[in-house]
Amino acid sequence: MSADSFTSDTKKEKDAFKDSTTKIESGGSEYDAAFEKRTLRYLDWRILPILALAFAFALIDRVNLSSAYTAGMDVDLGLRHGSRYSITSCIYFIPYTLLQLPGNLVLRYFGVRNWLSFVIVAWGSVQLGMGFVNQWGWLVLCRGLLGVFEASFFPAIVFIISTWYKRHEVQKRLAIFFLLSITAGGLSPLLAYALDLMDGQGNLAGWRWIFIIEGIITILLASIVYLFVPEFPDQNRFLTKEQTEFVLKRINEDRGDALPDKITWAKVKLHLSDWTIWGYGIIYLFTALPSFAQGFFLPIILKGMGWSKTAALLLSVPPYGPTIVTTMIVAHYADKLKHRSGFIAGCTLVCLTGLTLTAFAKQNAVRYFGCFLINAGNFGSAPCVLAYSVNNVVSHSKRSVVTALTISLSSIGGIIATTIFRAVDHPRYIPGLAVAIVTQFLILVVLGVMTYHFHRQNTLSREGKLAKPLEGTPGFQYTL
Repeated sequence: MSADSFTSDTKKEKDAFKDSTTKIESGGSEYDAAFEKRTLRYLDWRILPILALAFAFALIDRVNLSSAYTAGMDVDLGLRHGSRYSITSCIYFIPYTLLQLPGNLVLRYFGVRNWLSFVIVAWGSVQLGMGFVNQWGWLVLCRGLLGVFEASFFPAIVFIISTWYKRHEVQKRLAIFFLLSITAGGLSPLLAYALDLMDGQGNLAGWRWIFIIEGIITILLASIVYLFVPEFPDQNRFLTKEQTEFVLKRINEDRGDALPDKITWAKVKLHLSDWTIWGYGIIYLFTALPSFAQGFFLPIILKGMGWSKTAALLLSVPPYGPTIVTTMIVAHYADKLKHRSGFIAGCTLVCLTGLTLTAFAKQNAVRYFGCFLINAGNFGSAPCVLAYSVNNVVSHSKRSVVTALTISLSSIGGIIATTIFRAVDHPRYIPGLAVAIVTQFLILVVLGVMTYHFHRQNTLSREGKLAKPLEGTPGFQYTL
């Protein structure tokens, strides 16, 4: 496809888009404050809880490997030999990384409800099957398939949420979604402890019941998702005509992309040539690494501190609690001030402090306190990074690419986490924690470069020194 034809197609789409926008705005009415508040509150209740619930079980099914390991799977499947546990943990992230962008690109083609329900049933079935494996090689295969089917789920959710709200309303919604899902996901060790009590039932070990019961719950969840998950704003069936016009109108006024543009490979390649979307992915990669490390290794690290299997599972839950408060505080002020980078930097420093304490403190109580700081920094930063990325792009096609690429690159953090925390480094895992510390410094470097770039572009745009508007949208300014 030539550059001229691409430009021509883009112009036609923009003209059509303007016509659609005019129709929306001319058909709308003046909306009073009560109507706006009522509609937004309904959107929040209709969109966020169901997506958070589904993602919570995606997280539980992803990280319950460490709980099963602590509950006896390590002995039954011989996972203590060499790098078997790291390989089993790592294999998930290879297809998970590679398939996120393709999954996001087909989301509108297959339909949100159809696609998300299918992948949930698929990975729930794999999770169920993990309860019956008798050799570690079969466990590796199941983990790989889990990565295949979960790949498109998280970026699809972020993409969907970002299409419903204005740019500086997104982080609070992402934070609420993230906290609801992370809180449920943080209860994974507690749920695993309860299921481990079924040890011996049906002549099955307790760790097997962890996979079996959680797999069954996930499969049942697919029917709820099919019935209630929201489509894109222009396709929704749960709002009235007036409410739909209101949602589309306010998005158009904010960033001019309420209606979708056609996704083509030429556009995908063009979007991928923008270096800044790779910057978001690198920041999210380094943000996610400590989170993945905690998810896969926290119960094992705590057991290495001298606690029993039961205590290690139960003590893995509290570090997730305070993050509810800190993440919402960060989200509230980040949206209120329409600012991202400073909050990301602050959260990164908190996480850095936690990693240092967990790695090098002498007392186990102080090392355990470090786990609280790691989570507070990670979970405060993650929604901010995602909001940062979707705030600074315009059009559905670019938003689809940036959400998939950002989360896809973060999966590399999972690969790194599962390989740097080696069995030979048990129980303190100093090399793995040291690598995680270095990545937090790298976040600050990349973030500094991007902040300077966006600030300079905003200044040049305001002074009329750029050949074309930022993101091809007159009046658009990057969120710093």
